[in-house]
Amino acid sequence: MRAGIRALPPAAWLLFAGTFVNRFGSFVAVFLALYLVDEGYSAAQAGLAIGGYGVGAIAASTLGGHLADRLGRRETIAVSMYGSAAVMLALSQARTIWLIVALTVLAGAAAELYRPASGALLADLTPAGQRVPAFAVYRFAINLGFAAGPATAGLLAERSFFLLFLGDAISSIAFGTLALTMFPRSRPEQHVEERRGELLRALRHDRVFVFFLLASFCGALVYMQHTSTLPLQVRADGFSPAVFGALISLNGLVIIAIELPLTVLTQRFPVRPVLALGQILTGLGFALIVFADTVPLLAATVVVWTLGEIIFSPIASAYVADVAPDHLRGRYQGAWGTSFGLALVAGPVLGTLLYSASPDLLWIACGLTGVLAAALVLAPVKRSSAR
Repeated sequence: MRAGIRALPPAAWLLFAGTFVNRFGSFVAVFLALYLVDEGYSAAQAGLAIGGYGVGAIAASTLGGHLADRLGRRETIAVSMYGSAAVMLALSQARTIWLIVALTVLAGAAAELYRPASGALLADLTPAGQRVPAFAVYRFAINLGFAAGPATAGLLAERSFFLLFLGDAISSIAFGTLALTMFPRSRPEQHVEERRGELLRALRHDRVFVFFLLASFCGALVYMQHTSTLPLQVRADGFSPAVFGALISLNGLVIIAIELPLTVLTQRFPVRPVLALGQILTGLGFALIVFADTVPLLAATVVVWTLGEIIFSPIASAYVADVAPDHLRGRYQGAWGTSFGLALVAGPVLGTLLYSASPDLLWIACGLTGVLAAALVLAPVKRSSAR
């Protein structure tokens, strides 16, 4: 792991720095549910708005992967970040629920457009078989920003929610400028024989990856509860937005503390059992919220589902980069991102509906969904010889 980190090129470290700045300032997505409830909207309306963000994220994953392969990695990141800054400022001034939903769709599209390009750029910069350290550091940068960001945002929210939108826009502009001025040009040459729909043809022959995408979707359904129904549960238990911000920051702190050393261990084992274990722990962590009604117990549940994230995500990121054909690298990243975008639509909507009916039912369903995700990862399917 140390050797792999030392071998990373300077461009990778610039990507990590820009990602940290962007994630530190990604305040709005985390606090959107509390903001809308504070403005007088219902939990179901808040879930609808967050689901709108997911609709935009789905489009962003597909379009972002295409642009990353055709327009270029750094150009796609810059378009994403500048667009996100503009939409966040507009969202801060919206006052009707349908305008808010429309703008959250645009916010999801703009803010998530960069993800396939960043993953593809990091894959370009590192050789196959040596990408686990690179993606582990990439996630370290994400979570270093995520550890400090929500706690800071919680304090800002107690003063003014507008400060969250402004800070989000400033961090996006900073990342976009860094990408456009400092990142290397990176755009694979188009294959002469490539035709429209090449990605779908590739996925038809890669059933193992398709089952991986389905498992990622199920796991993400559970994970998305941390920004939709978990804040509602924290408020229902009588705690302030600052407590919720601290719980989310705990997620980042645990990742910072143990993800790199734990990844040294997990990368030694076969990929699919490791991914399945991560999904089970994620579901278990949210299921245990049934028994958590104090801050220490809520913190313990965060630690459990964070362990699931730590085990799953670095290995999964490197896996997607390794199995993608070179000319489809951005689009494979986009396909994986689409599974999360679909979950970002369905997760908050289904989660808030179940929460409104029975909070305990929601958290038990999270545990069962984690088991389903693990079963999909371990499904006995074979990759076609055409791949």
